[in-house]
Order: sequence, then C-alpha cells, then structure tokens
Amino acid sequence: MMEEPGKPLRFCFLTTFYPPFHFGGDAIGVRRLARALVRRGHEVTVVHDVDTWRVLSRKPDPAPETEPGGLTVHGLSSRLGALSALLTQQFGRPVVHGAAIARVLEQGRFDVIHYHNVSQIGGPALLAMGGGPQTVKLYFAHEHWLVCPTHVLWRHRREPCVERQCLRCQIAYRRPPQLWRKTGLLERNLHHVDCFLAASEFSRRKHAEFGFQRDMEVLPYFLPGEPGRATAPKRPHERPYFLFVGRLERMKGLDDVIPAFANFPDADLLVVGDGTHALELRRIASGVRNVRFLGRVSDETLAACYAHALAVLVPSAGYETFGLTVIEAFRESLPVVARAIGPLPEMVESSGGGFVFENPGELRAALARLAGDAELRGRLGRAGREAWRTRWSEDVVVPRYLDLVAREARKKGASGVQAASS
Repeated sequence: MMEEPGKPLRFCFLTTFYPPFHFGGDAIGVRRLARALVRRGHEVTVVHDVDTWRVLSRKPDPAPETEPGGLTVHGLSSRLGALSALLTQQFGRPVVHGAAIARVLEQGRFDVIHYHNVSQIGGPALLAMGGGPQTVKLYFAHEHWLVCPTHVLWRHRREPCVERQCLRCQIAYRRPPQLWRKTGLLERNLHHVDCFLAASEFSRRKHAEFGFQRDMEVLPYFLPGEPGRATAPKRPHERPYFLFVGRLERMKGLDDVIPAFANFPDADLLVVGDGTHALELRRIASGVRNVRFLGRVSDETLAACYAHALAVLVPSAGYETFGLTVIEAFRESLPVVARAIGPLPEMVESSGGGFVFENPGELRAALARLAGDAELRGRLGRAGREAWRTRWSEDVVVPRYLDLVAREARKKGASGVQAASS
C-alpha cells in the first residue's frame, strides 16, 4: 500500500547486473536511478544475480562498493553457479533463487517494483512475483530482450536484424536456445506490469516492429551534473584527438572507423574500452599510426580524455536502445559524430550537437570539419550541452519518472504517491 502524501516511497529494483558485478551500460543506469531516488528521500532495494556475472566474466569477485544510506543491495549467489544461470536461461523463471527473491519482495512491502534487465535473475516468470493490488510495477527495456533471444537485434553477430532467424542466430552466439520462448510464458506474464518503458522513440518503434504488443512510454537515460573540478584534468594525449568510449565489440562499429584515420594527419583517435573484438581491432589498426588503444581506464583518466577531446565518435553499427555516450559527450560540451542508425540520429540531429554519417566518406568529411574549425566545435558543443541540460539531466528525467509512478498509482487507487515527484 502506498504511503500517505509526502512520505518516502519504497522501491525494489530487480536486475541481472549491478555494480560491481556488471559489464557497464544498463547496470550503471540502474545504479544512477537508484541513487537519484535516494537523494530525493526515497528508499531503494536492489536485487541482482551474481551467479550469471561469475559465469560470463570468469574473473575473481570485485571489491565491494559502498552505497549511500537508503540503498540496500542483495546479490544472489549459490553453490550451483553456472547451473543456476542455465536453469533460468532455459526455463524463464528463478529456479534456484526464487525463494530468496520472494522473501525480499514480501518483507520489503514495496510501493514500486521496477524490473530492469530480468533475463537472468528470473526471466518472464519474475514479472508475476511480489506486490499487492496497489503496488506499481514497471519494466524498463534496457535491451531488446523482450523481442530478441540475444538481447541486441544483432543478427548472426555481424549485422542488424531485419528478419527473424532466431535459432540460427542463437547458434552463432553459442547460446542454447531458450525453451520458454516457445511456450508463451512471456506473453502470459506481461499483464502483471503496469507500464513498460523504452529508452528512446527508436527503441519503442523497434519493439513494436518485432511484435511486442504492449504500449511503451519513452523515458531516456540521464546523467547527473558533473562534479566540480578544482583544476583542469591533465591532458592525456599530446596531439589533437577524437575519442571513442565503449565496449570493443563488432556491433560498436569501429571496424570501418579506424581506416578513416589512415592518411588523416589532422588528429588521432583514442579508443577507451575493452571487449571480445579488441584483438581484431588492433589488427585493423596495425598500420594506422594515429590510433591509440587505452584499454579500460580510471574515472580520472576518462574525465581527462573527455575534457581535451575534439569530439566523441559513436559509430555503433547496430540497434542500440539509447546512446549513453552521446549524452556523456554533450554534458562535457563536446560535439558528437554518430552513425545514422538506431536512436543516434534522433539524438544528434534534434539537439544540433554534431553530425551523423552513413559511409566512410561522410565520416572523414565530418572529422575534417571538426578538426579544423574551433568555432564550429564550440557551437555544436554548446548546443549539445543545452540538450543534455533540458532533456537528459537528472533534474529533468527523474521528476518525469516519479510523475509516471504517480500516474500509474492513481490508476490503481494508490493516491498516496501523488506528492512523490516533489
């Protein structure tokens, strides 16, 4: 039952990955929202799956991280490890951790249950768990898991998906086919969710195109205001440079970007990140002297990379649900050069904060214009910064989220949440 007006709300976030047991992306977004709610006086409990992270990372457990008061984190792990992850993947329900999740949901008496990436914490059956008649239940589509067994609509690990070939595609990804997808389990459990959220208008359209029949609200990712810096970060690279930040996977589109820097004397390319495609990208760059791979870097080094870049490249070749790197660049008043696919064109063109390209010629032209025109970089950077402030900042998006919660609560007669957006 919702609290009386003005009282803090109790949120439960259910997700597969959460820092420090994560690979970036959605997990960072989940933590960002959880902490933003806590700063506004609400209470948040996060439940995430450690077993799956261990199976996929094959690394020692990371050091624990301290969360602020009001934010409680439950990491689910068992001695079954890989078997636990496989059972959830195959049957679409929390076979091993179901009892532990049920205890958290029962004891927490949550006002809002928010499902994030639930693929490995419980699958479709998780949507039916927990809550009473006045509990608001939300689902945020960080990826395209609702319509794609591999989550990313990147067919056969080489191209955007334009036609379903799911069995062949799962074999290409070396993943066992998900048995539950042939049973109607997902469709039978969708009615438990009050509102589905997409991160961009493009993602909402793509879900509908691939057969998802529930309406979706668009609620983007956000960034908080950057911390004040006592001094400017030390320059990480002597020459002028463009910056790429992200996982090094084929879907991220660097394969045809790196050759564009051959015979391009005006600036270098700094690549921040790591991934399964890193060795191939280094091979492609072996004859391109002005490309530098930095690997994973500290937050301090990353801030310095952003602070001194000419612009940020976002060349994703597949269907992202949102362009988080785009708003990271905009917050730093940096122009963006993005491939014309997915949600990137709608973000870059509507903001006036950069250029989009469809082929290597257009990419080289954009790079040359930005490298040679400081006034242009400043104008685009200011436009991007204003778009971040008015559309993708914490102070804009989180009140929209709380208003959405209040709207859904009113539909269920839980009027006590109406003051929550203050």
